[in-house]
Amino acid sequence: MGAGLFDSVESIQKELADLDYICDVNIATVVFLARRLEKPVLIEGPAGVGKTELAKVVATATRSQLIRLQCYEGLDEAKALYEWEYSKQLLYTQILKERFSEVMSGAKTVREAAERVGREDSVFFSENFLVPRPLMKAITADTPALLLIDEVDKGDPEFEALLLEVLSDFQVTVPEIGTIRAVKRPLVFLTSNNSREMSDALKRRCLHLFIDFPSEALEIRILEAKVPEAGKKLSADLVRMMQALRKLDLKKTPSISETLDWARALLALNAEELDRDVVRRTLNVILKYEGDVRKAEGELDKLLAERVDDQRSGAGAAATSSAQRAGKDARHQA
Repeated sequence: MGAGLFDSVESIQKELADLDYICDVNIATVVFLARRLEKPVLIEGPAGVGKTELAKVVATATRSQLIRLQCYEGLDEAKALYEWEYSKQLLYTQILKERFSEVMSGAKTVREAAERVGREDSVFFSENFLVPRPLMKAITADTPALLLIDEVDKGDPEFEALLLEVLSDFQVTVPEIGTIRAVKRPLVFLTSNNSREMSDALKRRCLHLFIDFPSEALEIRILEAKVPEAGKKLSADLVRMMQALRKLDLKKTPSISETLDWARALLALNAEELDRDVVRRTLNVILKYEGDVRKAEGELDKLLAERVDDQRSGAGAAATSSAQRAGKDARHQA
């Protein structure tokens, strides 16, 4: 990758496309600004539209270490930030038992003995016994790093509060040691499937990016990049069907990840085109609830008819455009 890597919105689109991530100018602009302004990015949108994948390909493109924190209910400081390695502390205590006896030798009271031992706390509460978790790993990294805080909406509000210091000043305060500040600011991507609203305090610290379901043209480009063996006709047919399915009132709307899975499933079945039978047999690849499958089956004839109509209208528009160009050329030659 050249020296001009990520130095413009256009170069970002190209670099990501080279890694088979097809993005529009809005996504590329936010990535560009995140790097220039050193601001975290909060990426929201439906599941499966490429939020996590964006962080991964940006890490690859920028040659950054990817540090991932998967959020879940009950995630606490010990799993996200750091924890003390108590077993190692205990082992050192046993090894240094004789030395402790010497320190406490001559102490006349329990209080005095405890005070003498307390003065040695810094030996055991030092970075030697600190186990860094993803947030601290990203802050203390001495090489370029990208911190991915995945599905932050699944964490508790208390976890959000923990993030504020990290995202504001890129520092961590360890009471026994002090404040540890980032040597190099990591690029931070947070993803959310909108299962709950993020706090205003968190949003203020981030650039915002919403990734929605793609347009038909963009989805075809994504499919051709990710599953090129599907071919243009099958890709176009499949995407038109997916676009139609998303208009139904489904419990779980299929996303780009399901489009890719469906294409690979059809190829595994040696399907060269979409017909009623192959669609019905593979609906469970893209629809995750039985109610959604039944609803799609009930609309299948209509969906297939709409796909054919779209093809005809597209062909008609292309023919009209071609005829208009031919007429213009004839007039020009005359």
